[in-house]
Amino acid sequence: MNARTARTVIATALVLGIAAGPAAAATDGPGRATTATTATTASTATTAMTAAAADGAPAGPVVASPPNARALREALSGLPDAAATAVLVRVGGTSGSWRGSAGVVDVRTGRKALDQGRFRAGSVTKVFTSAVVLQLAAEGRVDLNRPVTDYLPGLLPDSFTKPVTVRHLLNYTSGIRPADGPGDAFEDQWAARFDHRDPRELIADAVAKGPEFDPGTAQHYLNIDYTILGVLIEKLTGTSYAEAVGTRILKPLGLRHTSFPGDDPRIHGPHNHGYQAVGRPDGSTELRDVTEWGQTGEKAAGDIISTTADLERFTFALFRGRVVPEPQLEEMFTVPEVKDFATGGPARLTAGMSRIVLPDGTVAWGKTGGRYGYNTAMGGTRDLSRTLVYSVNSTDAKGESMNPVALRILMAAFTK
Repeated sequence: MNARTARTVIATALVLGIAAGPAAAATDGPGRATTATTATTASTATTAMTAAAADGAPAGPVVASPPNARALREALSGLPDAAATAVLVRVGGTSGSWRGSAGVVDVRTGRKALDQGRFRAGSVTKVFTSAVVLQLAAEGRVDLNRPVTDYLPGLLPDSFTKPVTVRHLLNYTSGIRPADGPGDAFEDQWAARFDHRDPRELIADAVAKGPEFDPGTAQHYLNIDYTILGVLIEKLTGTSYAEAVGTRILKPLGLRHTSFPGDDPRIHGPHNHGYQAVGRPDGSTELRDVTEWGQTGEKAAGDIISTTADLERFTFALFRGRVVPEPQLEEMFTVPEVKDFATGGPARLTAGMSRIVLPDGTVAWGKTGGRYGYNTAMGGTRDLSRTLVYSVNSTDAKGESMNPVALRILMAAFTK
């Protein structure tokens, strides 16, 4: 796991929000605006906790206090800055809710950021992919313990002497190496941003290298596992990946602003522009607009476009068992007992999500995603007493360290 991957795993604690209240705007200066809602009242939170208890959630919430509005406002202050041009945040759960936005739509006009804007959510896509595979498992159409080659004959060459199961793909323990790409450098990625890449070609390139380790013996977070799962979904459903997710998740939950653009490089509908800070030969820095960018090859691993409201609704439904039934849902909250391939430390990833322990001991589950111009996160405590979803228009979304604005949001969202 490279440094970028490590950053993604560490950042995966972020969580999701539920409600909204009357908005109030505070201006920090020309082109800098922050909009925030007030937290829900204690009576509202109590009503929500009563409903949660009826659903079988623990009586004692993991997070009992409402969101710290002051800390959250401070986390969003001063945008745009060197790290981010805009940010959208929803904090919520049974203990209360808060919503805020800051920054600008684009740096050219300085217009106030759209709090309902759409954005690229990157690897948050993997949660949707995992959910569909687990639905198929609940329906008896796929067995997580069976080799993936039972469903996709010829997928792996003879160099794979030990079976790779569907579960190995879900929790990143397959041992399949990554496919080659245009290069890790931004300029290499920029030059190839409109190229079409076929998932099956990526898979063929990856498996031709042979296994990295025996399946089930280590965990290595790579897109290739979910690229294969996307092909598996298409084989089992007889439809495209986007249609399968749309029919099974987006339409039933009413996620009308979530889509899989494929070869279309545009973000349709209102959105805040994404930028990448790029160094010039003279030592200065330009903010290059990276909003338009194709995402074809690894569509099931990072293609999704969404909104904070849609990801909020999805997380709440997912955690409540309304997307994936038990016992399959437990796969998304179960970390395999193996070591991380790169660090040697304990594994932290599950089937599509990640487990993170915050400094005060609070355990959160969720997923982050990064595409040039956009860092995203969604998730929450298992009992949904505190949730968070955010989109940060990061100027270095693929950087080795967590975006400082995102880190401030995370810590403020879980302040007790």
